[in-house]
Order: sequence, then C-alpha cells, then structure tokens
Amino acid sequence: MSSTSTRIALFIDGPNLYATARSLGLDIDYKRLSEFQNRGTLLRAYYYTAVVEDQEFSWIRPLVDWLGHNGYTVVTKATKEYVDASGRRKVKGDMHVELAVDAMELAGRIDELTLFSGDGAFRTLVEAVQRRGVRVLVVSTTISRPPMIADELRRRAEVFIDLVELQANIRRDLSERGPSSEGSETHSPPRRRTTTAEPDELIP
Repeated sequence: MSSTSTRIALFIDGPNLYATARSLGLDIDYKRLSEFQNRGTLLRAYYYTAVVEDQEFSWIRPLVDWLGHNGYTVVTKATKEYVDASGRRKVKGDMHVELAVDAMELAGRIDELTLFSGDGAFRTLVEAVQRRGVRVLVVSTTISRPPMIADELRRRAEVFIDLVELQANIRRDLSERGPSSEGSETHSPPRRRTTTAEPDELIP
C-alpha cells in the first residue's frame, strides 16, 4: 500500500511518450504529470530527449526549457546523422543508456519507479531494478494500433497504467496557461544536465 513514506521517481522517455500521447490525441500538461503522483514522496522526475542542435526551431526546445525551470531533471544529447547502407540519411538519438544508468544509480534510494515508455528495450532495466527491491510501474497505451507498449515490458512491470486512463488528470486545459508540448512560462532556475554531468540534487 503506497503512502507518503514511499519514495518515488519518474523516468520519462520523451520521444516515446510524445508519440504515445499523439496516438491518443492527448496534449500533456507536464505540471499535472508530476503532480498526479499521489502515491508517495516524489524524489526525482527525469525527462530524456535528444535535440537537433543546428535546427533553427524545434517544438521540443520550449518544452525542455520549461521542464528544466520547473523541477524536472532534463537529460539531453545532440542527435547524430548518418547514412545507412541504402544511402538514406537517418537521425540517431535514443537515450536508453542514459536513462538506464540514472535509474540504476537511484534504485537504492527509491521504493517505486514509474517509467513512461513502451519500449521493450527497457525490460532488462525493469528486471534489474526489481532485483533491488524497487516496484515498477509502466505508463504507455494498448489502445493505439499497433499498441505503443511492448508486450514483454507490460508483462514484466508490477503495474501497467494505460495513458488513456490518466487523460482527465494530465490533459492540458486550453483555457489555462500551462506546460505542454508547446512549452510555457518559466519560474525558477533550470534543472538540466548533459549526459556527462553529475546528477542534480533531489527534488525537495
């Protein structure tokens, strides 16, 4: 049974959550996303995404700026372009390693980890933190076609929460000015690091 003594951390795979929300037609209010966790004491909320450094404007930049100023630990790295065997130009920028390393480092100080991703590559990470006694919740969706959640990841987590079930709590209210995928106002010093920096202090 969860209580205020339960120590919680959120790990958000930014591109995966964005794709999942888009498949549901959901515009997420990230302020509400951090506050919907009434299961205990939120120690850390991480957001991972790759950014295109030479792009004049990207929708992700306002969001990353808002998150960094409002309690999230934002972990970013530059995307890398390459040409595949068929000569097509592709962009690479997944954050699997960064997320996994941070989760393992924090595992000894939390009781519950909520992973916002449906990527089956995280199954090994989930198993590893579970061996350390951490309860894992995974947030994605099975409503989309095809489902955004990998079956092996859904089955491995103690609890699977379909993002559609959270819509009432985390949907952006268009009548208010608030954080969403379009960005928002900023209020306090940013909480951001690159993949080579030391972890920030825990959220109060």
